[in-house]
Amino acid sequence: MKEKQGSSYRGGSGSRTAYLGLFLALAILFGYVESLIPQPLPVPGMKLGLANLVIAAILYLYSWREALLISAVRVVLLGFLFGNLFSIAYGLSGAAASLLVMALLKASGRFSIVGVSCGGGAAHTAAQTLLAALIVSGFPWRWYLPILMLSGLAAGFLVGIADAVIIPRIRTRGIRESC
Repeated sequence: MKEKQGSSYRGGSGSRTAYLGLFLALAILFGYVESLIPQPLPVPGMKLGLANLVIAAILYLYSWREALLISAVRVVLLGFLFGNLFSIAYGLSGAAASLLVMALLKASGRFSIVGVSCGGGAAHTAAQTLLAALIVSGFPWRWYLPILMLSGLAAGFLVGIADAVIIPRIRTRGIRESC
């Protein structure tokens, strides 16, 4: 089989679809693994945001459109497989806000991937906390928001550091079109 010179993650439409499918599978796997991690802290909702490794990478390797598609499909599939309609609603609100902020920060050109990811973590937290305040009567959002915002920023920082290492490696090596 003849390999194209300089092939990368932006190959033809067939390979692009295949790679986005792989990214989706990886995001679902990360989301599932994260759901298995026990939450030792007394504040429900704190997560590492492992699936955001994939979403931020797609944002940088492709565009916000592909990141939106993979993010939405991931949230819906994980919700139907391991959650419920509320987890889908919370997931979609957080994912949409996070991606919107990350896309805007990236487009500004003023932030590194770490800054973009931190913004995404903060937006994710804010959107889910706002949704909880709207849905759950008497939700103590004033107590939750500062704690969850700090955890969202920390998770965004860690995801950003990981993506800062991963994305350049994918760009330099490319994803081989060997299928």
